[in-house]
Amino acid sequence: MKKIMGTIITAIVVVLFTGTFAVAEYAAAGPGNFPYFQLGCLIVGGLTLISLKHKYEKMYTGEVAGVFALYTILIALFTNPVIEGIKNLVG
Repeated sequence: MKKIMGTIITAIVVVLFTGTFAVAEYAAAGPGNFPYFQLGCLIVGGLTLISLKHKYEKMYTGEVAGVFALYTILIALFTNPVIEGIKNLVG
């Protein structure tokens, strides 16, 4: 039961972070410039982490949530709105 509960919590965290990313990018870039490739990479990475959490019992749920949070930030850094914002900030 503990293994399944950890996997469900991990899945909820992945869905929440992915949804937050999608809403933020839609608000920043608009519907015509939405980063579908980055969203796909985020979904595949989340599914990979969920399967790893289900397979290996020794992984803590907090660790997996932290790894996915960092992965979400990394993916978000390579989208056009963030890159344009950094360009405007620097120059």
